[in-house]
Amino acid sequence: MTASTAAAPTTTRTRSMPLTGVIAGLIASATFGSSGIAARPLLDAGWTPDAIVLLRIGIPAILLLPVSGWMMRGRWPILRERAGIVALFGVFGIAAAQVCYFNAVQYLSIGVALLMEYSGILLVVAWQWLRTRLRPANATLVGAAIAVVGLTLILDVFGAASVSVPGILWGLGAAVGLAVYFVLGARTEDGLPSLVVVSAGMVVGVLVLLAVAAVGLLPIHFGSSTVTLVGVQLSWIVPVLYLSLVTSLLAYQVGIAAAKILGSTMASFFGLTEVLFAVLIAWLLLGEKPSALQLFGGVLVLGGVVLVRVGEYGSTSRTLGDGDPASGPTIIEATPAG
Repeated sequence: MTASTAAAPTTTRTRSMPLTGVIAGLIASATFGSSGIAARPLLDAGWTPDAIVLLRIGIPAILLLPVSGWMMRGRWPILRERAGIVALFGVFGIAAAQVCYFNAVQYLSIGVALLMEYSGILLVVAWQWLRTRLRPANATLVGAAIAVVGLTLILDVFGAASVSVPGILWGLGAAVGLAVYFVLGARTEDGLPSLVVVSAGMVVGVLVLLAVAAVGLLPIHFGSSTVTLVGVQLSWIVPVLYLSLVTSLLAYQVGIAAAKILGSTMASFFGLTEVLFAVLIAWLLLGEKPSALQLFGGVLVLGGVVLVRVGEYGSTSRTLGDGDPASGPTIIEATPAG
């Protein structure tokens, strides 16, 4: 990323949340939320999380390379200028977020691991606060607190939580990766198409995973060729293709689009609905019916999102240039979470 432009002037503006951004955010959450259903049988069959992530991002990276190359005709200098930020996006926002989460699941209950990963939304708010020196609106802070409480209820953290130091560290790593994904995803400039950002980021992620595996830091092991999904025996190809084409290729593209339209903070809170979709999918496919307390938690999450919407977009006086769509094109900065 290049150096940022001069501070933009303060202006007064009102606008409603774009419907296309809302739809894109919900689609991204639904597809991301379904990844656990496909990954679970692979883990049960002896696959390591790193092997799953390698294929989940490796296959889309290969498929996107020709398209990305065609889109970048005559614009390769732009990619070279932003090579640093694309690398950070690939390492943290794509590879690290996934590897850390699946490794956290090996030490923590699913609920605790998910809650720790989604604490990354609070990092987004905190980063914007530090970066702009502007305190978030009260509604944003209250909405964040309510949403986190809702997540706690949905995931039944207090009912079946197990804690370990390695699991906490992996979970925190997933939270950082998620925050980087939302922040950098919202701050790509028009000159560098989001498809190119995702494609290049996936290539970087694959190279990093292969490098750390080569030195023995993260073992990559492909388990049994036959897996069991919802009681049905399947080839490993089925869940891998679903993970790579639907929960990766489609989900990242739509997620980046949502972040550009809604802004990093709002998009990150829309990402909370991933948990709701995950609960619903588990209910429909695995018969894991949520309790009344979990349903109440879902209401709190949605209420928190509404409050964040009020805090972020309800004010008529805003300072432009913070990566929000109202500010127009944004120059990407050379910082890990810019």
